[in-house]
Amino acid sequence: MTAGVIGSRKWGPEVLADFKMNKGIAFSIPERQTLGIHGLLPPTVNSQDMQVKRIIENYHRQCDDLHKYSFLMDIQDTNEKLFYRVINDHLEEMMPIVYTPTVGLACQRYGHIYRRPRGLFITIHDRGHIAEILRNWPEPNIKAIVVTDGERILGLGDLGAHGMGIPVGKLALYTACAGVDPSHTLPVCLDVGTNNEKLLNDPMYIGLRIKRFRSQEYDDLVDEFMKAVVKKYGYNCLIQFEDFGNQNAFRFLQKYKDDYCTFNDDIQGTASVALAGIYASLRMTGKKLSENKFVFLGAGEAAIGIASLIVMAMMEDGLTEEEAVKTIWLVDRTGLVVMDRPASELNKQRSRFAQAHNPIANLADTIKTVKPTAIIGVSAAKGAFTDEIIKYMSTINDHPIIFALSNPTSMAECTAEQAYAYSDSECMFASGSPFQPVTLPSGKTLYPAQGNNSYIFPGVALGIVASGMKRVDDHAFLIAAKELADQVTDAHLSEGRLYPPLSTIKSVSLRIATKVVEYAYRKGLAAKQPEPEDKEEFVRSHVYQTEYYDFVPKFYEWPSDQ
Repeated sequence: MTAGVIGSRKWGPEVLADFKMNKGIAFSIPERQTLGIHGLLPPTVNSQDMQVKRIIENYHRQCDDLHKYSFLMDIQDTNEKLFYRVINDHLEEMMPIVYTPTVGLACQRYGHIYRRPRGLFITIHDRGHIAEILRNWPEPNIKAIVVTDGERILGLGDLGAHGMGIPVGKLALYTACAGVDPSHTLPVCLDVGTNNEKLLNDPMYIGLRIKRFRSQEYDDLVDEFMKAVVKKYGYNCLIQFEDFGNQNAFRFLQKYKDDYCTFNDDIQGTASVALAGIYASLRMTGKKLSENKFVFLGAGEAAIGIASLIVMAMMEDGLTEEEAVKTIWLVDRTGLVVMDRPASELNKQRSRFAQAHNPIANLADTIKTVKPTAIIGVSAAKGAFTDEIIKYMSTINDHPIIFALSNPTSMAECTAEQAYAYSDSECMFASGSPFQPVTLPSGKTLYPAQGNNSYIFPGVALGIVASGMKRVDDHAFLIAAKELADQVTDAHLSEGRLYPPLSTIKSVSLRIATKVVEYAYRKGLAAKQPEPEDKEEFVRSHVYQTEYYDFVPKFYEWPSDQ
C-alpha cells in the first residue's frame, strides 16, 4: 500500500461515497474505526488483488459489450483506484470496451445509460459565465482537458451532448496507458446543439434540443472557454480538441496552436500513429519513406493530418516540400482532389494536396492511375477497399500497405481477413479499431495491427504535463511516431503486428513521454525548472499509482484473506 493521508475530513458514509477515497472492503479494521465506517462494511478485509478478481468475475457475467462498459463506469464512479488497477491488469481485453469501438455505441446510447456526470457540460447559453462554471469543478489543479462539441464522433457523426463519452474515455486512457493523474484531468463537452434529428426527438437525449450553432456566437463560446481555462489553470494546461467537425477542427488548431498548449488528436494523434505504422511497414517493404506513393480515401482532418506529417518526415529526409506533396493523392466523395476543382471544394488544407491532374471519378480508377504503394482509409466508408482493389494493390506491390483506419470497426474500409485473403497474406495491414487474429490456411496466425491513437496521445500528454510545455508543435508527434515504430521488433512484424502489443502500451507511453520531455527542454518549451538530469526518472515520478492509500498508521497487522 502507498503511504498517504492520515485521517480525513470526511466521515462515515461520506467516505464510501467519495470515489477517490473509497477502498470498499479493502479498508482495514483500524481505518474503519477511525473513519466512522465500522459496521458499514462486511467484516472481511479483502486485498486489492481479491477485489480485482471479484470485478473480473462479474465483468465476464455481463451479457454484451455495452453492459461491460456500463459496469466498468460504475466501478470508476465508486472506486477510482480499483478501476484503474483493473484496466491496467487487463488492458488488452478492456481497451475495446472503455474506448473504441464500444465507446461509440455508448455515445449513441449515452442518454439511455446515463448515471452521473463525469465532466463539465458548457452550453451555448453559458456565454459570459464559463469562468464561473469552471470554478464549480471540485478539483483545483487541472493540467489536461479533453474537449469536444460532439459534431463528429468517431465515424458516427453528430451526437451532440452524447459525445461526452469521448472526453471521458480519452482521459481514462491518459491514466490507464500513461499514468496521468486522473485528478489533474477534466472532460468537457461544449453543447451547441445538434443536427441529429433522431437525438432531437429522443426523450432520453440529455443535451440542448436546438439545431447546432454555427454563427459567431459559437466562435465566441470557444474563445471564451480557452481564455477561461488559461486564467483558471494556467497557460500550460493542455487542451486537447476531440471530434470537432473537419472545418472547425482545422480552424481552431490554426487559431490556437501558437498561443495555447493545445493539440487536436484527430489530426495530429492520428497522423502520428499512422506514420509509426508506415515506418514499421518500411522494414518489410524495403523502401525508403520517400519512395512511396500514398492514396487516401478521405480528405478530412485525419487524412490531412497524416499527409502533413508524412510530408514533414520526408522533408527531414531531404525532399523539398513540393516533392513530398507530389507523393500524396486524396480521394473524397467526388473523386480525386485536383487543382481545378471549384474554390468552394478546396479549403486551405486540401489545396495543399490538390494534384495537377485530370479529374478521376473514384478510388479504384485513382489507384490504377497512381499505382500507389499504400492506401489509407479515413473515410468511414465501410467496405470501400474492395476485394478487387486489394488484389490490384498486390499485383503492383510485393507488400502493399493497406490501412483501414476508420472507427468504429463497423465503419472500417475492409476487414483484416479480407486484406490478408486477397493479398495472399503479403499486405501490411492496420485498422483503427481491433480485429481478431486471422489464422491462415498454412496454420500461421497473424495479429492485425490496430493503429489506435492511444499509442500516441497518452504518452504525449504525460510528457506535456510533466514538463509543463507552453505549446505543442507537430515535431512532438513526429518524435512520438519514430519512438513508437522503434518499439516494433522483427518478431512483431513476423506476426503481422505494426505496433507493439497493447499489453506493453504503458512502457511504450513512458518512452514516448520521455522523448517529448527531452524535446521540450531542448527547444525551450518546458516551464518546469530546473531541467531534470534524468528525464526518464522525472517522467516516472509523475505516474499515477493504483495502490490504495493508508488512512491511518499501521500499528499492527490485521488478518486478511491475502
